[in-house]
Amino acid sequence: MLSADGRYEIRVTRDPADIEAAQRLRYHVFYDEMSADPSPEMRESGRDFDRFDTICDHLLVIDRERPVGQQIVGTYRMLLRADAEAHGGYYSSSEYDIADFVAGFGGRNAAEIGRSCVHADYRNQRIVELLWRGLAHYYRDNNVERIFGCASFPGTDPEALALPLSYLYHFHLAPPDLRVRALSALHVPMNRIDKEELNPRSAIRQVPALIRAYLRLGGVCGDGAVIDHQFGTTDVFMVLAMENLPDKYHDYFERDTPA
Repeated sequence: MLSADGRYEIRVTRDPADIEAAQRLRYHVFYDEMSADPSPEMRESGRDFDRFDTICDHLLVIDRERPVGQQIVGTYRMLLRADAEAHGGYYSSSEYDIADFVAGFGGRNAAEIGRSCVHADYRNQRIVELLWRGLAHYYRDNNVERIFGCASFPGTDPEALALPLSYLYHFHLAPPDLRVRALSALHVPMNRIDKEELNPRSAIRQVPALIRAYLRLGGVCGDGAVIDHQFGTTDVFMVLAMENLPDKYHDYFERDTPA
């Protein structure tokens, strides 16, 4: 799928060369820029990788005007329910108790998304929208009714994130049927400021763009944040149920026109 001006391509792939290119972008963002702690193997290869990469689909935003080999400027990876069930579950189960949530899928298809990143020169609303346009087409093409995953704030000090975490807790906490809780040993309370003391406009400005995208589409969060010391982030669990997608986004994301 191409953008209207033909500059950007949105691609879903399992091609090993594409995956390696996405892993190099992830390494640059997570380890070079954000100072995450790579394994020796990651440092040697200059790639971020784990066991899930080979069983996931990978969404790429490609800028055709960049030099060959440097054209991937944004990426997500998606793990479909069938692949998760065939290969040992979901990445987010290492941080959250998702057993009841997964059992509640019933006959619905689901996809876990994660490892999202955007090149520093492209962190703008347009690229985030392209990523989510690609996700929405993927969502539709695979009949996905639940999309979920861990999303991150930079930094590991929850007090420094008290305002946005409290905002998510008070205004966007998932209803009981969609709510998961951080594993007890990892659970960091999100309710750090009373709702009456919050300034929502100030809070939303501190929420990363990719989490704001969830919220605009009707996404909600789980109970409890988790500190990810390897990546130097504070994670929250986000879930989007297709039935909660606002009508205007059904029209926007599902039409078969260029992005």
